[in-house]
Amino acid sequence: MWPVFLLRSNRMFRSGSSRETHQSTPEKMEVNGSQKADNTAASKPVGDIEVDNSATVLLKIATLYAERLMSDICLLVGGNEYPAHRLILCASSEVFQVMLMNPEWSESQESCVVLQETPACAAIFGDFLRYFYTGQIRINHLIVMPVLALADKYNVKDLVKLCIEYMCEHIAHAAANNQLISWLQYTLTCGHYQVAQVCQNFVKWNLELVAETTDFGNFEPEILVSLLQQNDLVVHNEMALYSCVVKWLDLQKERLSQDSSNTIEDINAHMEQLVVEVMSHVRFPMMSPRQLAELLLSPLTKTYKEFFVERMAIGMSFHSGQTERVQEVLQTDEGRLLFTPRLYTADTWSTLLSVENVPLLPAYHTCTLVFSSRSSLAEHAGDHACEWVVDVYPKGVWFRKFYLIVWQGTVEVPESVLRTVRLSVMCRDPPPAGHTRVKVGILIRGVQDGVEHIRTVIERNHHFGETDKVLNFDDLLSFDELNSPPGGTSGSGSSSPYLVGRNRDILKLHIVIAPLSDVCSTTAPSFTIK
Repeated sequence: MWPVFLLRSNRMFRSGSSRETHQSTPEKMEVNGSQKADNTAASKPVGDIEVDNSATVLLKIATLYAERLMSDICLLVGGNEYPAHRLILCASSEVFQVMLMNPEWSESQESCVVLQETPACAAIFGDFLRYFYTGQIRINHLIVMPVLALADKYNVKDLVKLCIEYMCEHIAHAAANNQLISWLQYTLTCGHYQVAQVCQNFVKWNLELVAETTDFGNFEPEILVSLLQQNDLVVHNEMALYSCVVKWLDLQKERLSQDSSNTIEDINAHMEQLVVEVMSHVRFPMMSPRQLAELLLSPLTKTYKEFFVERMAIGMSFHSGQTERVQEVLQTDEGRLLFTPRLYTADTWSTLLSVENVPLLPAYHTCTLVFSSRSSLAEHAGDHACEWVVDVYPKGVWFRKFYLIVWQGTVEVPESVLRTVRLSVMCRDPPPAGHTRVKVGILIRGVQDGVEHIRTVIERNHHFGETDKVLNFDDLLSFDELNSPPGGTSGSGSSSPYLVGRNRDILKLHIVIAPLSDVCSTTAPSFTIK
């Protein structure tokens, strides 16, 4: 942005000077002293103000571009000429500064500079250049990528920041309009990790939604592999994840087939490589024996029979309790990840809790839900279930005053109020000896750009036992954000992004509780590209 020019208006006043001679009498000295004070006060500026006329100055600068006045250089992009000013280009871009001011660059001596840009960038180059003069540019989900690419290439840091902020605030809109995977892969490659993290979270926690878009096929294999290695993927079950990967493979085969230079042998060889590369990270042991049996009828299994039969055999070994075979698998690259559950929303491991009319609930309201989940991942351990009690406190927690009886006497414990959104999980029937180790996931739904999706995931591994039956999640959400009314103290004028439903007054939570065995992994590789 150009600096703001401040015009200072100083109104000067002339003070009258006294011609009287100084007298030694106190009266005369008193008069002169008073007159001197008056003169001093009169000499100070009166009505000193700052005038901000920056809009007019910016308009004058913008006129230079709009009317192509006094240009001293021409940029040729995609066959179009853009008259410009070296001063403006150098002040706005460090790259242009080096290009046009460094004598070692041939462009510094030329009056017309040819810039090589992609078609998408060339199409919006005029808007990009106009931003240098006006500080204004219109951005939407279709053009933010080429704008960011140009801002990156020419190192226009303020415009990069604007693009990053826009992308972070419109992730759901990008997903609904087939742009999300492109955003994720570009920002990962260029080091814009703030956007990449938000994109990554949306994909991980809403994979089945993303898989329905045509943009899903744009996933590069290495990034998809990195995604499949994550433990906090949210899917209905591992079979649903398998179906998503099959869909991606079908899209890759379709693209290869559209390239006339590829022979059938080339396509088959490349597809076999892709199948092994991505399907190696599908956790077949997390499928039930019945689901594994159904895979035998899959067309993909019939085509790549040797690979899939081996993967399904690993799954059956886990469910039948063949510890020696499981120990062999633990020594492979996939190792413990294959035996680690993700965040499955199937009824076997999860339940949905909806708190309705949240803005109208009284203070310290509690919503309680009881459900059960399987206590073991493997079939050979039986179908014993653990029962869980979930309490949600969307309006804070109030502890009443009580008296504690100890051997010295009675101790009064005063009441206490916690300004927090709390979720409490209690194991109703922990084992009498030992403990139950589980992964607890809280999936919080929300709305962005009118798209309802899983917005936040909180995950924690915990040991439940006789002396540790309760696990509390405090500050599940911002208390003020959830409980501020529309147009209230937050000043946003809209409901919390975590309230969904037609009237935006429902808090939706998925609670996932999956057991962790001794062969499970508690960590996963970082989501990066090689």
